[in-house]
Amino acid sequence: MAESRRAAVLGSPIAHSLSPVLHRAAYADLGLEGWTYDRFDVDEEALPGFFGTLGPEWAGLSLTMPLKRAVIPLLDGISATAASVDAVNTVVFHEDGRRTGDNTDIPGMAAALREHGIVEVEQAAILGAGATASSALAALARICRGEITVYVRSEARAAEMRRWAERLDVAVRTADWDDAEQALHAPLVVSTTPAGVTDPLARAVPERPTALFDVLYDPWPTPLAARWSAYGGAVISGLDLLVHQAVLQVEQMTGRSPAPLDAVRKAAERALAAR
Repeated sequence: MAESRRAAVLGSPIAHSLSPVLHRAAYADLGLEGWTYDRFDVDEEALPGFFGTLGPEWAGLSLTMPLKRAVIPLLDGISATAASVDAVNTVVFHEDGRRTGDNTDIPGMAAALREHGIVEVEQAAILGAGATASSALAALARICRGEITVYVRSEARAAEMRRWAERLDVAVRTADWDDAEQALHAPLVVSTTPAGVTDPLARAVPERPTALFDVLYDPWPTPLAARWSAYGGAVISGLDLLVHQAVLQVEQMTGRSPAPLDAVRKAAERALAAR
């Protein structure tokens, strides 16, 4: 009889999440017939109670907003990667009863960049300063030899990014969002903003752009990514990040490695095309 194990993605709202599609595709490719993966709308207040209902059949959880920090007090420990940004997106349930947290967004970003041949840059720019920006900063800390410029809308956000930079031991300069067009000339640009925010920047894409990592994937392409690609620049999408962080989660939760990257990517592309 096939082993019966459970996993799920939690967050609020959660109906849009592609995680069930990705993880189920991996289970099918790996032949894990007894494994199921669901989604549950859970907010910060409901999270401790939800944890209390989980039995030994549970293998792991994926977490999205607003739970990435709220879950930390409920765990027995977190990885150094997760601790570096105070954010957990992956919980693994161990046979001895321990519940540990990790962050696969950071290595997922690095893997997506590496897949596109970007393993080291002299400088980089980040558009935005939210939760995703801190993960981007941590990922860039691994590959950027020089200064990272972060374009922000407020001094409070600028101060927060400087604190993250100090914690991650990376050289960061903050700049006003009004000057964001300058970011487009960096060797690598990482856009971490919500849909629509960077649309006005599309008209300022230089004639010979380098590399753009836009963490959005739906709708795709964004105007910025479309113009960037039209001018011959390299574009990494949020779907690349989504797929890479998901396969890392699958590997941790199932103990099977490597997880099937191509199968997961194809499932994600089919799901997006059907929307």
